[in-house]
Amino acid sequence: MAGIPESIKKQIANPQPDWQTFRAVITGQVKPKRVHLAELFADQEIMQWITKNVLQTRWTPASEDRQQMEAHYIDEINYWHRIGYDFIRVSGGLDFPTQVLLSNDTAELADKQRGWADLHSGPIQSWEDYEKYPWPEIKEENLWMYQFVADNVPDGMGVLACPQSGFLEIPLDILIGYESLAMMAYDEPDLIKAVFDRCRELIVGTYKKLLDIPQIVGCFQGDDMGFKTSTLMPPEFLKTHSLPGHKETAALAHDRDKVYFLHSCGNLEEIMDYLIDEVKIDAKHSYEDAIIPVEQMYDKYSSRIGLLGGLDVHILSGEDEAATRKRTRQIIEHCIPNGRLALGSGNTIANYCKPENVLAMFDEAYTWGQ
Repeated sequence: MAGIPESIKKQIANPQPDWQTFRAVITGQVKPKRVHLAELFADQEIMQWITKNVLQTRWTPASEDRQQMEAHYIDEINYWHRIGYDFIRVSGGLDFPTQVLLSNDTAELADKQRGWADLHSGPIQSWEDYEKYPWPEIKEENLWMYQFVADNVPDGMGVLACPQSGFLEIPLDILIGYESLAMMAYDEPDLIKAVFDRCRELIVGTYKKLLDIPQIVGCFQGDDMGFKTSTLMPPEFLKTHSLPGHKETAALAHDRDKVYFLHSCGNLEEIMDYLIDEVKIDAKHSYEDAIIPVEQMYDKYSSRIGLLGGLDVHILSGEDEAATRKRTRQIIEHCIPNGRLALGSGNTIANYCKPENVLAMFDEAYTWGQ
């Protein structure tokens, strides 16, 4: 990319966030007059690069220090606001200690190691482990960032909350491990139930505190439940153990006239009707062309729910700018005119995505209809 496109310059000079219109578009109440954007998150390195090179303002790294972290959140708000998003997603507040596998991060922009979940095992393998595990507590001091961001977002922006990874992910990735969970489901069903129940109580309990903050307009809960061809655990297992947490949280949000968005990777075809009709999600995020392109999901489900994202991360990371623009236009032309889709990456804007491709996606969004 020779330079910053004019559309991006205009956008960052005059951002106009409008959560209410975003919500109306995603829920099918109105058709869009512009392309709205949505992301689960962007890696810190990408936000830092765009902040310094496009917004040309400061970037404060995340830190354990409260004062520095407040400055970091101000910089994140500035990023999401000026780039053109109608909301900012805030996460954290529940810390589940676990064992993490570390490896060098080979992304060009990376400056630290990358962590991986140990899918073989986890800190809870027995009832004794369950009793000894340092379960987190719901504490106001651990949730300070939600009120801080709520107090500092510009007019028109909403805040979406997510206190931890999901009702399946925490037991599977953090506490038990995928292999152990699969065996324990048969060998120790009572222990499995206890772990899932405890996780649900903690996540739902945290949402009960957060959803009463006026600027928090809903939940954007992550919970990867699938892989390329199917769900990670059988549908009935999910309906028994993890989906009740989603259903309870969605009801909490809806009781307060707020939204419930779900991010989940993988092929969820076997449970999509359940997610829509029973859990009552308002929108679904995470799409991969190798599983099902977002256009096919749009044709099948956009009459019932909204869709978020869609541009495969493989395109953003592995293709050139021309291919990125072509694929972005295909998604926009197919899905945007009738509403119920907000454009973004198929998963997240990872630190291995090419910055020029990310800017090309933004440019195509800003120039739609011109």
